[in-house]
Amino acid sequence: MNVQTIKNEMLTMTQSELSQIIQIAQQIKSISATATFSVGQNVMVIQKTKQTPGVITKMNPKKAIVKMPWKGSTASVSVPFSMLEAA
Repeated sequence: MNVQTIKNEMLTMTQSELSQIIQIAQQIKSISATATFSVGQNVMVIQKTKQTPGVITKMNPKKAIVKMPWKGSTASVSVPFSMLEAA
Protein backbone atom coordinates (compact mmCIF):
# COMPACT_ATOMS: atom_id res chain seq x y z
CA MET A 1 0.00 0.00 0.00
CA ASN A 2 1.39 3.40 -0.94
CA VAL A 3 0.64 6.92 0.26
CA GLN A 4 -1.59 7.80 -2.69
CA THR A 5 -3.81 4.76 -2.00
CA ILE A 6 -4.11 5.79 1.65
CA LYS A 7 -5.04 9.36 0.64
CA ASN A 8 -7.74 8.11 -1.71
CA GLU A 9 -9.19 5.84 0.98
CA MET A 10 -9.19 8.69 3.52
CA LEU A 11 -11.32 10.80 1.17
CA THR A 12 -14.13 8.26 1.55
CA MET A 13 -14.01 8.04 5.37
CA THR A 14 -16.38 9.59 7.91
CA GLN A 15 -15.31 12.23 10.43
CA SER A 16 -15.11 9.69 13.27
CA GLU A 17 -12.96 7.33 11.18
CA LEU A 18 -10.61 10.21 10.30
CA SER A 19 -10.39 11.17 13.98
CA GLN A 20 -9.37 7.61 14.84
CA ILE A 21 -6.72 7.67 12.09
CA ILE A 22 -5.33 10.96 13.47
CA GLN A 23 -5.13 9.56 17.02
CA ILE A 24 -3.34 6.42 15.84
CA ALA A 25 -0.91 8.45 13.72
CA GLN A 26 -0.07 10.71 16.69
CA GLN A 27 0.57 7.68 18.92
CA ILE A 28 2.85 6.13 16.31
CA LYS A 29 4.68 9.44 15.88
CA SER A 30 5.25 9.70 19.65
CA ILE A 31 6.51 6.12 19.92
CA SER A 32 8.79 6.65 16.93
CA ALA A 33 10.20 9.85 18.43
CA THR A 34 11.06 8.25 21.76
CA ALA A 35 12.86 5.46 19.89
CA THR A 36 14.71 8.00 17.71
CA PHE A 37 15.99 10.45 20.35
CA SER A 38 18.09 9.94 23.49
CA VAL A 39 19.46 11.98 26.40
CA GLY A 40 22.64 13.86 25.45
CA GLN A 41 21.78 13.91 21.75
CA ASN A 42 22.29 17.11 19.75
CA VAL A 43 19.04 18.23 18.11
CA MET A 44 17.53 21.10 16.17
CA VAL A 45 14.35 22.66 17.55
CA ILE A 46 12.23 23.45 14.50
CA GLN A 47 9.97 26.49 14.75
CA LYS A 48 7.95 28.22 12.03
CA THR A 49 10.60 30.79 11.19
CA LYS A 50 13.83 29.45 12.66
CA GLN A 51 15.83 26.45 13.82
CA THR A 52 17.68 26.46 17.15
CA PRO A 53 20.36 23.94 18.17
CA GLY A 54 20.08 22.22 21.53
CA VAL A 55 20.91 19.12 23.59
CA ILE A 56 18.32 16.77 25.11
CA THR A 57 18.75 16.64 28.90
CA LYS A 58 15.63 14.65 29.83
CA MET A 59 13.02 12.56 28.02
CA ASN A 60 9.34 12.57 29.02
CA PRO A 61 6.55 10.55 27.34
CA LYS A 62 5.49 13.34 24.94
CA LYS A 63 8.16 16.01 25.28
CA ALA A 64 11.89 16.34 25.82
CA ILE A 65 13.69 18.88 27.99
CA VAL A 66 16.17 20.58 25.67
CA LYS A 67 18.99 22.88 26.79
CA MET A 68 19.36 25.61 24.18
CA PRO A 69 20.75 29.13 23.81
CA TRP A 70 18.42 31.94 24.87
CA LYS A 71 19.21 35.68 25.14
CA GLY A 72 22.95 35.21 25.54
CA SER A 73 22.56 32.40 28.08
CA THR A 74 21.09 28.89 28.06
CA ALA A 75 17.62 27.72 29.00
CA SER A 76 16.00 24.34 29.52
CA VAL A 77 12.81 24.20 27.48
CA SER A 78 10.12 21.52 27.25
CA VAL A 79 9.78 20.71 23.53
CA PRO A 80 7.35 18.28 21.83
CA PHE A 81 9.08 15.51 19.89
CA SER A 82 7.31 16.69 16.73
CA MET A 83 9.41 19.89 16.84
CA LEU A 84 12.76 18.04 17.10
CA GLU A 85 15.14 16.86 14.42
CA ALA A 86 18.46 15.10 14.90
CA ALA A 87 21.34 17.52 14.33
